[in-house]
This record gives sequence, structure tokens and C-alpha cells, in this order.
Amino acid sequence: MKTFSGEILFLDRSDINTDEIIPAKYLTEISKHALKPYLLEDLKLESFSGSKDIKGKNIIVTRANFGCGSSREHAPWALEVNSINMVIAQSFARIFRQNMFNCGMMAVELPSQAINHIFSLFADKETNIETDLIKEVFTVTANNLEEKVPFSISEFDRSLVDEGGWVDYADSRY
Repeated sequence: MKTFSGEILFLDRSDINTDEIIPAKYLTEISKHALKPYLLEDLKLESFSGSKDIKGKNIIVTRANFGCGSSREHAPWALEVNSINMVIAQSFARIFRQNMFNCGMMAVELPSQAINHIFSLFADKETNIETDLIKEVFTVTANNLEEKVPFSISEFDRSLVDEGGWVDYADSRY
């Protein structure tokens, strides 16, 4: 099973599309690993440097409509090969969200108030998150600051995560 804890990469913008997650010119690559250096290459966000800011991060916290645009599995794959196995946002494009779970990754939706609260307390700090899948709670920490944030995912999505994605889920049941 993948890890859903680690250091947070804050992307303070809505409508980050799949072309910004992994540019279309790299969709001809024949392996997931070949996508690794191009994650968020075209993201336009003030003071963001992909090569510097992504390293060592495992979780993305962002705003609304993450993963909009073209439907492609390459976007979750590019996150996965960079050890980012969870994205927390106010909302997701439907196909992107399902592609995350199909890959055994998590796309967790939180209300805008919770996202705003996390940004206001933690965005300017080196912040970590611990995920308790059983209790459905995140523990967000930075320095001496700690915040518990409840979340929920469907039973089916939890099954996909527990199995490591759709292929392993299907193999274990059919």
C-alpha cells in the first residue's frame, strides 16, 4: 500500500489542469518513470519552482477543480513517480479524481473552509501530514502547531486504496 503521509506541497490556486500537471508533449513517453522530471513543468504560480519545490514532498494541498482539462492517466502517474500519492483539494475534475483512486492513490475533498484554514495556518511553513485511514483524520503539523482535520472517502474508494488500485482490486475479486 502507498504512503499517505509526509511533507505538504501547497499550490494556492484553483483550476490546475492536467496539462499543467504533465504537459501533453510528454504523453508519448512509454514508462511512468519517464514522466518524473516534467511534473508541474508548465504550472504558472507565483514563487513556484517545480524542480525545487516538489523534491521531498508527498502530499499536495490545493484549491478547487484540481485535475481539470484533458482526461489522462498520465497526470496521476506523474504525481506517483514523484512520490506524491495524495492530493487534498476543495474539488477535483471527476475523471482525474477517479484516475487517482484507480492508481491506488487518494484524492480527498475537503470543504473550502477547511482548505482555507489549512492554508492560513500552514502554507508558509514546512508542514507534514499524517493520515489515519481507519479514523479518517489528518494530523497536520508544523513546528509546535498541530491541527486535526476529519475527512471521508467512500467504501469503494477505500477498497481501491487498500488494494493498490483498480487492477489489483479486480484481480482479487474477479
